[in-house]
Amino acid sequence: MHPLWGHIDRRLLIKLGTAGLAALALPGAAQAMMAQGFTHGVASGEPGANSVLLWTRYATANDTALTAELSETADFARLAGGGTVTALGERDHTAKIVVDGLEPGRWYFYRFVAPDGAKSPTGRTRTLPQGPTAAFNLALVSCSNLPFGWFNAYGHAAARQDIDLVVHVGDYLYEYPPGDYPSIKQAVPGRLIQPDHEIVSLADYRLRYAAYRSDPDLARLHALFPMIAQWDDHEFTNDAWKGGAENHNDGEGEWAERAATAERVYREWMPVADSRWRHYQVGDLATIFLPETRVTGRDKQVEIDDIVRDARDPAAALKAYAEGTYRDPARQLMGGTQEKWLFDGLAASTKAGTRWQVCAQQIVMGSLFTPPQAKDWFGADMAPEVRRRVESAQAAAKAGLPLNLDAWDGYPAARSRLLAAAQRADADFVTLSGDSHNGWAFDLGEDGRPAGVEIGGHSVTSPGFENYTRGISEETRVGALLGSSPQLKWANTRDRGYVSVAMTPDKVTANWHSVETIRERSLALKGTHSMTVQRGKRMYDAV
Repeated sequence: MHPLWGHIDRRLLIKLGTAGLAALALPGAAQAMMAQGFTHGVASGEPGANSVLLWTRYATANDTALTAELSETADFARLAGGGTVTALGERDHTAKIVVDGLEPGRWYFYRFVAPDGAKSPTGRTRTLPQGPTAAFNLALVSCSNLPFGWFNAYGHAAARQDIDLVVHVGDYLYEYPPGDYPSIKQAVPGRLIQPDHEIVSLADYRLRYAAYRSDPDLARLHALFPMIAQWDDHEFTNDAWKGGAENHNDGEGEWAERAATAERVYREWMPVADSRWRHYQVGDLATIFLPETRVTGRDKQVEIDDIVRDARDPAAALKAYAEGTYRDPARQLMGGTQEKWLFDGLAASTKAGTRWQVCAQQIVMGSLFTPPQAKDWFGADMAPEVRRRVESAQAAAKAGLPLNLDAWDGYPAARSRLLAAAQRADADFVTLSGDSHNGWAFDLGEDGRPAGVEIGGHSVTSPGFENYTRGISEETRVGALLGSSPQLKWANTRDRGYVSVAMTPDKVTANWHSVETIRERSLALKGTHSMTVQRGKRMYDAV
């Protein structure tokens, strides 16, 4: 048993994780939204050494004042803190309150009480440790597309007794209409989303969050652990950037209005602070930075098609781009203000003697290149559009351009600035990422010197490489990617799951847990792969 859990009884955790979920079993989010009272359980986030944010939703015809209660025991015999907060109709009846005056590194039970005495389900949360810290464990999750399958990764993480904090790095939900990613054929029966169209309006986004938050495994994860979270693109719409998105068109209104609506609902339904970027201090063990790489400062993604369009010699156009515009230092991913915040934070963290500098952010930082063998992975009968994209990717790789220009690979100057800042700060830098749906372990370098490592988490349900290269073995795919991508040290391009990250003063160990299936609800694991980085080494131990 993890030493931080102390006296907490496993049977009590199971009871807490299922109590009050009867409302969530209603057939569809629309019915849940029409229900009265505590409709979607409880959640917590934004932990500090002496404070934590608590969330719930309480639906009535009017605004309702709720009382939040925290206790070190599940019977709430003696309160350790609390306060009053109003569930506002204008905020979709959600309520968030920060409770302070708490003790560091301690587990608390919490609940909300309505004016008529009705009580929410009981949740459990914890504050961050302060001072010398021997161990701390994270669960890294991302990319949970509900119709693709069951959230078994959430369920497995929620059943553990050694997790201190959940880190969600984006794609908490997806904006598509039913039948569009996944197709009707791909969708798992019974995994229904609402509304029945792409989400664009305020009501749409709210109903989609209600649908996702009705999932019992996600509800249990929120009830049992504090979560820190950052959005990615699908909380807005696919391939978002500061001025628009691939999946946004003129018929869907002004982009600024849609983005503001998406952000508003995210802040209503998630146990998060209102600041777009922030950091968390885990005793003297780690500083966890949570930057925003999607909509604040991001310049528009470059598409390979844009480079070669109208070019007489596509290969020459790609080569010229790779050697010139590709490394334009003016292209931004985070923006100057946020870069200064993060770079200064890295320096302050190491100056204070903190062991690890952890950057939990949305997108893959390591460089991944299309392998030459990939041209043979799609079959002779591939669709013309697929063939064109494969040929473009092969040509881009020959020119020295990476596979995914929506990731940090599309913003190499911004990445170099960050990694150089980590080196200047003498940081033991670890970045946590999601977005790609596959598991990755990268050594990160800058100017020929080690700069840190990346723990890339595979998705909860969204498909990865295996969905597009059927008939190709995992060994073939991974072997080819390792051969084409020098920074890549390990990959899983087949499975869904999550990562647990164990931090101690001397090392960080990443454990990629692959679930057995997402087609039915199950806590069975297919397997776990572990990799370790030693403090001061700034690269993974040999596999």
